[in-house]
Amino acid sequence: MSRCLSSPPATGVRRRAAALLGLLLVLSLAALPGCGRDGEANAGPRLALDAAIPADFPRETRLRIGDPTVQKQLQLSGEIDKLPFAPGWQNISGGPHTVEAFRAGALDGGAVGDTPPIHATFTGLDIKIIAVQVREKPVYELATAPGVRLASIEDLRGKKIAYSPGQAQGALVLRALKKAGLSQQDVKLIQISSAEFKEALTSRQVDVAPLSGTVLRRYLNEYGDDGATSITHGVRDNLSFFYVRTAALEDANTAAALREYVKRRTRAQLWAYANPDPWIEAYYVKDQGLTAAEGRYLIESAGKPQYPSDWTEAIALTQETIDLVAEATGQKRFDAKTIFDLRFQSIGAEAARTAENAGAADRPTTAQRSAP
Repeated sequence: MSRCLSSPPATGVRRRAAALLGLLLVLSLAALPGCGRDGEANAGPRLALDAAIPADFPRETRLRIGDPTVQKQLQLSGEIDKLPFAPGWQNISGGPHTVEAFRAGALDGGAVGDTPPIHATFTGLDIKIIAVQVREKPVYELATAPGVRLASIEDLRGKKIAYSPGQAQGALVLRALKKAGLSQQDVKLIQISSAEFKEALTSRQVDVAPLSGTVLRRYLNEYGDDGATSITHGVRDNLSFFYVRTAALEDANTAAALREYVKRRTRAQLWAYANPDPWIEAYYVKDQGLTAAEGRYLIESAGKPQYPSDWTEAIALTQETIDLVAEATGQKRFDAKTIFDLRFQSIGAEAARTAENAGAADRPTTAQRSAP
């Protein structure tokens, strides 16, 4: 594996600096009131991992949550002040920072793509997935550095590709190579954090990098005239998870509050989809600096979020990723089912049905719309 990976010296320095800042962040969070280790702030009854989750919990139950986009959705929908627990919002996202916060005992749960829970398990962290979300359409595109030609994934041969092994982007690169019939020896994988992908493209440290969402739109807006492009990759990448430290589920109060959070975050995500205009203006325009048209494009390109009531397919896809990454990195494979808490399997789907039924009840009927 080491033969295939390299990183420019300047990038390595930046990565070490970012890691240090991340470590300082999570250590400071762990020192905050209410941010002790392993659920000490709640100290509810101990709950076995195969026991039913209680329905009730004290309102003062505190959850440390790294889910910034959903936090914004809850604010805009007016639901954030109605949460039946005490949220401790942390501006943490992405696999590496979430894992560090878990290790420091500073976070109970975080939102990530499909690969960070796998990487966390490979590194000995005990975690569980408690929410599964499926996008209608792919998340990432393969963006090229200005002037690099990439007509199909077969053209990846010989290219320098940005690679983040602990994140969804890393697994995506491996899937794309496999689909193209290429091995790691056919390309040069440049191991850097996904936060550095855009800069690595513009400086030509890499030829190709998987980008998504606002980062992709900004990159193409800024460098499209210089020859930057992107292509679709044709592999499955539309799973995302909300996962937690297993220790959080061993506290009955925390587990019950987390189940309630899964319901509320589902409703918040569906609210944003059903109310695109205020969401685009508040998030994509004011917060992310895009135009309203670009925000609408991103919503349409994602499609409506789906919440399966049966996680069988998600588990099977996760097993494929585990096997692929284990083979590429020399890690020991494990059974994907062990990192899914099936007590939560139907929670998101039930919340989605309830939200959609409520929305249908609020919409006027054809007769009402045609009435004078």
